[in-house]
Amino acid sequence: MQVSRDARVGRSRASLVPPQHGAWAFVGLPLILGALVTPASWSTPLLVWAAFTCYPASYFALSLARARRGARFRRPLLFWALAAAIPAGMLLLSNPWLIWVGLGYAALFAVNVGFARRNNERDLINDAVLIVQVVALVPLTWLLAHPGGLIPERVWLLTLVCALVLVGSTMHVKSLLRERRRPAFALASRVVAVASLVVVVDLGRMWGWPAGIGLVVPFVFLTARSLKTDWDGWRPARIGLLELAGFVGVAVGAGIAVSP
Repeated sequence: MQVSRDARVGRSRASLVPPQHGAWAFVGLPLILGALVTPASWSTPLLVWAAFTCYPASYFALSLARARRGARFRRPLLFWALAAAIPAGMLLLSNPWLIWVGLGYAALFAVNVGFARRNNERDLINDAVLIVQVVALVPLTWLLAHPGGLIPERVWLLTLVCALVLVGSTMHVKSLLRERRRPAFALASRVVAVASLVVVVDLGRMWGWPAGIGLVVPFVFLTARSLKTDWDGWRPARIGLLELAGFVGVAVGAGIAVSP
Protein backbone atom coordinates (compact mmCIF):
# COMPACT_ATOMS: atom_id res chain seq x y z
CA MET A 1 0.00 0.00 0.00
CA GLN A 2 1.43 3.37 -1.00
CA VAL A 3 1.94 5.84 1.83
CA SER A 4 0.36 9.22 1.11
CA ARG A 5 2.55 12.28 0.71
CA ASP A 6 0.87 13.92 3.73
CA ALA A 7 1.71 10.93 5.91
CA ARG A 8 5.34 10.94 4.75
CA VAL A 9 5.61 14.67 5.48
CA GLY A 10 4.01 14.17 8.92
CA ARG A 11 6.66 11.60 9.85
CA SER A 12 9.46 13.79 8.54
CA ARG A 13 8.53 16.70 10.78
CA ALA A 14 8.39 16.91 14.53
CA SER A 15 5.63 18.73 16.36
CA LEU A 16 6.59 22.05 17.92
CA VAL A 17 5.20 20.87 21.25
CA PRO A 18 6.99 18.09 23.21
CA PRO A 19 4.70 15.11 23.90
CA GLN A 20 5.85 14.80 27.55
CA HIS A 21 3.01 16.76 29.13
CA GLY A 22 4.00 16.08 32.73
CA ALA A 23 7.29 17.91 32.21
CA TRP A 24 5.43 21.22 32.09
CA ALA A 25 4.28 20.66 35.67
CA PHE A 26 7.87 19.88 36.68
CA VAL A 27 8.93 23.27 35.31
CA GLY A 28 5.91 25.14 36.66
CA LEU A 29 5.95 23.98 40.28
CA PRO A 30 9.37 25.42 41.25
CA LEU A 31 8.52 28.70 39.53
CA ILE A 32 5.29 28.96 41.51
CA LEU A 33 7.02 28.12 44.79
CA GLY A 34 9.78 30.63 44.10
CA ALA A 35 7.29 33.35 43.18
CA LEU A 36 5.35 32.79 46.41
CA VAL A 37 8.31 33.99 48.49
CA THR A 38 9.58 36.61 46.05
CA PRO A 39 8.15 40.14 46.01
CA ALA A 40 6.82 41.32 42.66
CA SER A 41 9.69 41.83 40.23
CA TRP A 42 10.03 42.26 36.46
CA SER A 43 12.56 39.41 36.51
CA THR A 44 9.99 36.79 37.52
CA PRO A 45 7.87 36.83 34.33
CA LEU A 46 11.09 36.88 32.28
CA LEU A 47 12.32 33.79 34.13
CA VAL A 48 8.97 32.08 33.56
CA TRP A 49 9.25 32.92 29.85
CA ALA A 50 12.81 31.60 29.73
CA ALA A 51 12.01 28.39 31.61
CA PHE A 52 8.95 27.52 29.53
CA THR A 53 10.88 27.99 26.30
CA CYS A 54 14.13 26.38 27.46
CA TYR A 55 12.31 23.16 28.29
CA PRO A 56 11.06 22.45 24.75
CA ALA A 57 14.38 23.68 23.34
CA SER A 58 16.21 21.16 25.54
CA TYR A 59 13.74 18.42 24.60
CA PHE A 60 14.37 18.84 20.89
CA ALA A 61 18.12 19.22 21.44
CA LEU A 62 18.16 15.87 23.26
CA SER A 63 15.95 14.34 20.57
CA LEU A 64 18.45 15.52 17.97
CA ALA A 65 21.35 14.05 19.97
CA ARG A 66 19.57 10.71 20.26
CA ALA A 67 18.18 10.32 16.74
CA ARG A 68 20.11 8.82 13.86
CA ARG A 69 18.20 10.99 11.42
CA GLY A 70 17.37 14.08 13.41
CA ALA A 71 16.66 16.61 10.68
CA ARG A 72 13.01 16.80 11.72
CA PHE A 73 14.03 18.12 15.14
CA ARG A 74 16.06 21.07 13.86
CA ARG A 75 13.15 23.33 13.02
CA PRO A 76 11.43 23.07 16.45
CA LEU A 77 14.84 23.33 18.16
CA LEU A 78 15.60 26.55 16.31
CA PHE A 79 12.14 27.94 17.06
CA TRP A 80 12.36 27.33 20.81
CA ALA A 81 16.02 28.31 21.08
CA LEU A 82 15.26 31.69 19.53
CA ALA A 83 12.21 32.09 21.80
CA ALA A 84 14.36 31.33 24.87
CA ALA A 85 17.21 33.60 23.78
CA ILE A 86 15.09 36.75 24.17
CA PRO A 87 14.26 36.50 27.91
CA ALA A 88 17.62 34.87 28.68
CA GLY A 89 19.45 37.73 26.99
CA MET A 90 17.41 40.35 28.83
CA LEU A 91 18.08 38.69 32.19
CA LEU A 92 21.78 38.31 31.45
CA LEU A 93 22.20 41.95 30.46
CA SER A 94 20.87 43.12 33.82
CA ASN A 95 22.41 40.27 35.83
CA PRO A 96 25.89 39.42 34.45
CA TRP A 97 26.40 36.91 37.28
CA LEU A 98 23.92 34.68 35.48
CA ILE A 99 26.76 33.60 33.22
CA TRP A 100 27.90 31.33 36.05
CA VAL A 101 24.40 29.93 36.41
CA GLY A 102 24.34 29.32 32.68
CA LEU A 103 27.65 27.45 32.83
CA GLY A 104 26.28 25.29 35.63
CA TYR A 105 23.19 24.46 33.60
CA ALA A 106 25.36 23.75 30.56
CA ALA A 107 27.40 21.24 32.58
CA LEU A 108 24.25 19.51 33.80
CA PHE A 109 22.77 19.50 30.31
CA ALA A 110 25.95 17.87 28.99
CA VAL A 111 25.14 14.94 31.30
CA ASN A 112 21.65 14.76 29.78
CA VAL A 113 23.14 14.76 26.28
CA GLY A 114 25.41 11.87 27.23
CA PHE A 115 22.47 9.78 28.40
CA ALA A 116 20.47 10.73 25.29
CA ARG A 117 23.25 9.59 22.97
CA ARG A 118 23.26 6.23 24.76
CA ASN A 119 19.45 6.15 24.50
CA ASN A 120 19.30 5.80 28.28
CA GLU A 121 17.43 8.93 29.30
CA ARG A 122 15.25 7.05 31.80
CA ASP A 123 18.23 6.26 34.02
CA LEU A 124 17.73 7.43 37.61
CA ILE A 125 20.96 9.43 37.50
CA ASN A 126 19.70 11.36 34.49
CA ASP A 127 16.37 11.90 36.26
CA ALA A 128 18.24 13.28 39.27
CA VAL A 129 20.15 15.72 37.07
CA LEU A 130 16.90 16.93 35.52
CA ILE A 131 15.36 17.40 38.96
CA VAL A 132 18.35 19.48 40.09
CA GLN A 133 17.91 21.71 37.04
CA VAL A 134 14.27 22.52 37.75
CA VAL A 135 14.49 22.66 41.55
CA ALA A 136 17.21 25.31 41.21
CA LEU A 137 14.52 27.61 39.79
CA VAL A 138 13.14 28.16 43.30
CA PRO A 139 16.17 30.04 44.73
CA LEU A 140 16.95 31.49 41.30
CA THR A 141 13.54 33.20 41.24
CA TRP A 142 14.36 34.91 44.52
CA LEU A 143 17.96 35.79 43.56
CA LEU A 144 16.90 37.54 40.38
CA ALA A 145 14.73 39.85 42.46
CA HIS A 146 17.47 40.31 45.10
CA PRO A 147 20.84 40.08 43.31
CA GLY A 148 23.64 39.42 45.78
CA GLY A 149 21.25 39.00 48.69
CA LEU A 150 21.35 36.22 51.26
CA ILE A 151 18.70 33.65 50.39
CA PRO A 152 16.15 33.46 53.26
CA GLU A 153 15.47 30.24 55.12
CA ARG A 154 11.93 29.99 53.78
CA VAL A 155 13.21 29.98 50.19
CA TRP A 156 15.46 27.03 51.03
CA LEU A 157 12.58 25.27 52.79
CA LEU A 158 10.41 25.54 49.67
CA THR A 159 13.37 24.37 47.59
CA LEU A 160 13.54 21.22 49.70
CA VAL A 161 9.76 20.78 49.47
CA CYS A 162 10.01 21.03 45.68
CA ALA A 163 12.83 18.47 45.56
CA LEU A 164 10.85 16.02 47.71
CA VAL A 165 7.78 16.35 45.48
CA LEU A 166 9.68 15.85 42.22
CA VAL A 167 11.77 12.93 43.48
CA GLY A 168 8.69 11.23 44.90
CA SER A 169 6.69 11.79 41.72
CA THR A 170 9.48 10.44 39.53
CA MET A 171 9.83 7.31 41.65
CA HIS A 172 6.08 6.75 41.88
CA VAL A 173 5.37 7.09 38.14
CA LYS A 174 8.32 4.87 37.26
CA SER A 175 7.08 2.22 39.68
CA LEU A 176 3.72 2.13 37.84
CA LEU A 177 5.00 2.27 34.27
CA ARG A 178 8.56 1.44 33.24
CA GLU A 179 9.45 -0.38 36.46
CA ARG A 180 6.06 -1.96 37.11
CA ARG A 181 7.50 -5.48 36.99
CA ARG A 182 10.03 -4.73 39.73
CA PRO A 183 8.45 -5.05 43.21
CA ALA A 184 11.67 -3.73 44.76
CA PHE A 185 11.28 -0.46 42.86
CA ALA A 186 7.68 -0.09 44.07
CA LEU A 187 8.90 -0.64 47.62
CA ALA A 188 11.62 1.98 47.16
CA SER A 189 9.00 4.43 45.87
CA ARG A 190 6.88 3.90 48.99
CA VAL A 191 9.88 4.29 51.28
CA VAL A 192 10.70 7.61 49.58
CA ALA A 193 7.08 8.78 50.01
CA VAL A 194 6.94 7.94 53.71
CA ALA A 195 10.40 9.43 54.33
CA SER A 196 9.37 12.60 52.49
CA LEU A 197 6.34 12.98 54.76
CA VAL A 198 8.56 12.64 57.83
CA VAL A 199 11.01 15.20 56.47
CA VAL A 200 8.32 17.69 55.50
CA VAL A 201 6.81 17.54 58.99
CA ASP A 202 10.15 18.79 60.26
CA LEU A 203 10.23 21.42 57.52
CA GLY A 204 6.77 22.53 58.65
CA ARG A 205 8.09 22.87 62.18
CA MET A 206 10.99 24.99 60.92
CA TRP A 207 8.54 27.11 58.93
CA GLY A 208 6.43 27.64 62.05
CA TRP A 209 3.08 26.29 63.18
CA PRO A 210 0.25 26.57 62.32
CA ALA A 211 1.23 27.98 58.89
CA GLY A 212 3.61 25.07 58.33
CA ILE A 213 0.65 22.69 58.21
CA GLY A 214 0.09 23.98 54.68
CA LEU A 215 3.33 22.28 53.65
CA VAL A 216 2.48 19.00 55.35
CA VAL A 217 -1.10 18.29 54.25
CA PRO A 218 -0.31 17.77 50.51
CA PHE A 219 2.34 15.20 51.46
CA VAL A 220 -0.29 13.19 53.33
CA PHE A 221 -2.11 12.89 50.00
CA LEU A 222 1.11 12.10 48.11
CA THR A 223 2.05 9.42 50.62
CA ALA A 224 -1.43 7.86 50.47
CA ARG A 225 -1.31 7.69 46.68
CA SER A 226 2.12 6.05 46.83
CA LEU A 227 0.92 3.41 49.32
CA LYS A 228 -2.05 2.52 47.10
CA THR A 229 -1.50 -0.99 45.71
CA ASP A 230 -4.35 -1.49 43.22
CA TRP A 231 -3.58 0.38 40.01
CA ASP A 232 -5.36 -1.95 37.58
CA GLY A 233 -7.00 -0.02 34.77
CA TRP A 234 -5.03 3.15 35.44
CA ARG A 235 -3.70 4.48 32.14
CA PRO A 236 -0.70 6.85 31.99
CA ALA A 237 -2.94 9.88 31.37
CA ARG A 238 -4.99 9.14 34.50
CA ILE A 239 -1.83 8.62 36.56
CA GLY A 240 -0.52 11.93 35.24
CA LEU A 241 -3.69 13.76 36.25
CA LEU A 242 -3.37 12.40 39.79
CA GLU A 243 0.23 13.63 39.92
CA LEU A 244 -0.90 17.03 38.65
CA ALA A 245 -3.46 17.14 41.45
CA GLY A 246 -0.65 16.50 43.92
CA PHE A 247 1.44 19.30 42.42
CA VAL A 248 -1.50 21.69 42.64
CA GLY A 249 -2.01 20.67 46.25
CA VAL A 250 1.62 21.43 47.08
CA ALA A 251 1.39 24.84 45.39
CA VAL A 252 -1.86 25.69 47.22
CA GLY A 253 -0.48 24.43 50.53
CA ALA A 254 2.65 26.54 50.10
CA GLY A 255 0.49 29.54 49.27
CA ILE A 256 -1.45 29.01 52.50
CA ALA A 257 1.80 28.71 54.46
CA VAL A 258 3.17 31.92 52.96
CA SER A 259 -0.01 33.96 53.45
CA PRO A 260 -0.18 35.99 56.70
